[in-house]
Amino acid sequence: MAENTAEQNQKQDEELEEIVLKESIVSAAGLTSDQLQVGIKGDPSLRESATMRQRYHSTVDDVFDQLEPNLEELLLNRGVYQLFVAFNSGEIRTNSMFDPLRVEIHDAAKLADNVYVDRQFPKISYEDKIALMRELYATLRASKQYKTMPEYWQKILNRRSENWKPLEPESIPDILSTVRALREINEYYLRNITINIVQGIVRMQFNCDGTQIIDAHNFRKFLEENLP
Repeated sequence: MAENTAEQNQKQDEELEEIVLKESIVSAAGLTSDQLQVGIKGDPSLRESATMRQRYHSTVDDVFDQLEPNLEELLLNRGVYQLFVAFNSGEIRTNSMFDPLRVEIHDAAKLADNVYVDRQFPKISYEDKIALMRELYATLRASKQYKTMPEYWQKILNRRSENWKPLEPESIPDILSTVRALREINEYYLRNITINIVQGIVRMQFNCDGTQIIDAHNFRKFLEENLP
């Protein structure tokens, strides 16, 4: 009887695990090999009026030549593992390994200043940052709170940790160097972008309110297929 119950519980866990991995837009396991790009349609009124709305030059556009290498520096040589750039507002949000549960907000014009970057963001090599990520996840998995999670969730996260690989550092300048081209698309141009080296994804929202979530490893392929 106990054996049958154990088998039923295992089967139920497997079913729940499969559901969890399938039902999110980006699941606990990230984007899959057959899901390298996800498109989300936004507000229909914004989509239909996108080509009629006057386009304004952003303050981020004004400083982007100085800003781009600093954004690259944040992801490659500082504690930042995720950054969000909002072109309309000039707001840049950063998530740091040194304080991983908080979001910092910076002004794009200030981030274009090298002295500001040095003052605000401690240096750490990309290799050490990846090692710190692994250490933080190992600490989390060893906690008693982690052990209270449903077993199917522990299996998902444990398997993801075992197979996890960070975004290749050479992909970061490749992604950032294309931002200006995405801003200069005539009709449906880039409004904001998020780059996450833990998940290896790029999330882009356009002025039509549509969102594209792309596997960063295949970002170049996305551009070849979508840039005019």
